Amino acid sequence: MISDLYAGGILDAAAAIPPARRLDTPQASAKKESRVCGSTVEVDLVVKDGAVAEFGMEARACALGQAAASIIARNIIGAAPAALYRLRDELRAMLKENGPPPAGERWREFAALEPVRDYPQRHASTMLAAEAVCDCLDRLGLAPPAAAD
Repeated sequence: MISDLYAGGILDAAAAIPPARRLDTPQASAKKESRVCGSTVEVDLVVKDGAVAEFGMEARACALGQAAASIIARNIIGAAPAALYRLRDELRAMLKENGPPPAGERWREFAALEPVRDYPQRHASTMLAAEAVCDCLDRLGLAPPAAAD
């Protein structure tokens, strides 16, 4: 039942989302939107010395999109680009491939979003913030090198 989806830590994470704050002078910005529900997340990044130094975000999203955005917003400062790409990939694998939640202490709250895997129509909104962050990193030329074939 879909009401079960919103049990546990999902609503707590969504409620803990920091107030919307955009950066005045970001190095990169990106906006992602879910065509299914209309949720949008816009993020701004500043990366210094190999880690996220400043983060701004405005999330106009459903509870699942807000929960994921909240977890990222509260834990992103100090994260290295490689760790953020890994987060996106692990989150996608958790939702689409029955993988474990994203690894590491910084991202442990994503375990609350494991039940979303049973609702494919909700995957896009759950991925918005992670995808927007990685779009910013791409714009900054910080993508990890492509794997050799």
